[in-house]
Amino acid sequence: MSNFLQFLVPNVTSMSLQPFVLTILAFIFILLFKWSSFLTKRNTKKNSPPSPPKLPIIGNLHQLGLQPHCSLQTLAQRHGPLMLLHFGSVPVLVVSSADAAQEIMKTRDLNFANRPKSSMFDKLLYNNKDVAMAPYGEYWRQMKSILVLHLVSNKRVQSFCTVREEETFLMIDKIKESCSSSVNLSEMFAKLTNDVVCRVAFGRKYGEGEGGRKFKELLGEFGELLGAINVGDYIPSLAWLNCVNGLDAKAEKVAKQFDDFLERVIDEHINCQKKVDHNHGISQENENQKDFVDILLWIQEETVIGFPIDRVSIKALILFRGCSREVNFTTATDAFAAGTDTTYTVLEWTMAELIRHPMILKKVQNEVREIIGNKKYITDNDLDKMHYLKAIIKETLRFHPPIPLLVPRKSIQDAKIHGYDIAAGTQVIVNAWTIARDPTLWDEPEEFQPERFLTSSIDFKGHDFQLIPFGAGRRGCPGISFAITIIELAVANLVHNFEWTLPDGAIGKDLDMTESTGLTIHRKFSLTAIATPYFG
Repeated sequence: MSNFLQFLVPNVTSMSLQPFVLTILAFIFILLFKWSSFLTKRNTKKNSPPSPPKLPIIGNLHQLGLQPHCSLQTLAQRHGPLMLLHFGSVPVLVVSSADAAQEIMKTRDLNFANRPKSSMFDKLLYNNKDVAMAPYGEYWRQMKSILVLHLVSNKRVQSFCTVREEETFLMIDKIKESCSSSVNLSEMFAKLTNDVVCRVAFGRKYGEGEGGRKFKELLGEFGELLGAINVGDYIPSLAWLNCVNGLDAKAEKVAKQFDDFLERVIDEHINCQKKVDHNHGISQENENQKDFVDILLWIQEETVIGFPIDRVSIKALILFRGCSREVNFTTATDAFAAGTDTTYTVLEWTMAELIRHPMILKKVQNEVREIIGNKKYITDNDLDKMHYLKAIIKETLRFHPPIPLLVPRKSIQDAKIHGYDIAAGTQVIVNAWTIARDPTLWDEPEEFQPERFLTSSIDFKGHDFQLIPFGAGRRGCPGISFAITIIELAVANLVHNFEWTLPDGAIGKDLDMTESTGLTIHRKFSLTAIATPYFG
């Protein structure tokens, strides 16, 4: 080696030879290490899901379009039911098949039980202390246990049947006052669901007078912000845009207004409770008569679940009340933008489809009227016998899932799904809308056919992955029964008490079924119809 080096470098001396040799050996070692690493990486190359071409910086964001569930369906048809996109710098796995959804939300549910961070949700949902967006962990488990055991259990849902019935009957009476003139059903449904949720959550309505108008405006702004795309979450270098366009300022303002409202609600309940004896808390006999704020304050005072909950957690749980905004986004979820928004959206689409399909409307009217006879109103106890009505609700949830893209999940560890390697930290979006229209799972999926569910056991409760409008697994919506009972009760009373036609002599096929944009997919135009009272 010395002779070789002196041949290469004639002027090298014996004194400088040793460090020179060590340098060359180190250089050779580094080259060998790099080559070995290259061979190892080549031999263990990740088998990533197919991906469409992406642009620098923004990735695939430009391919989402105004209707992301439709755009992602088109991309999935080209690239497959498991598809890797990049929203800015964030890897996003899009799931568009029932078997892949089952793998994510059942087989590997624990690994995909986390939620991605959202700066907008941080601002609006108390730093993600609500149940829907809280990161997976002990806090989330404890909060969900409160929700499931004390707020949305079947027993609790049944305890509020009087509230549902009273508000539904008020809506029916209001429509009767229209004297066969046009009725804005979209407004009726929004008011119904808002009033039910307010009474259940707070003990009274917040939709009347000037204060009610401002409250509705606040709810609208809150829901709008929840659905806003925060570019900084995907392209951190552009986070400053929200300061320039005013989005951050608006979110902070709305969050403060909503927090002030919830503080007043809680203080009102505390002051009322001070007038009665608290020594024994809420007894078993009168517990069912309490609204959600009463129950949460009782849990806080008595520590009945084994750990304390603070005031912020109480406010976050109140915000959660309702079904999932998974919206989508199930889903984020909150009492108003979800409990009201998704429920009245399903009501809106159900009645639109019934008016659009007169034969289906007549069939469900015959079923309902035969079951209840001469009764003026339908109650919760009548609903179990109405199988065709339930089939219509299922078909509406299939054809018009209110949150077509379920609330994103996030992988906790590396995983292999259907042979593809999914890295830890990957966001996962399940396209429930695409799955519900998969021609390999459904006959004539583009047709509204409630009859398909009369001979099928498929349900929407998270066990059948062909139909997952409320999600499934640990992160599935725990408030399904609360929403469904409102929907079934309202639709049953509407089809029983009235004959329905469109204004100006239009027929069903003329009804505009264009979808709105946003996380929750409403009708683009309000549903207006003529209600003619039915006298039997």
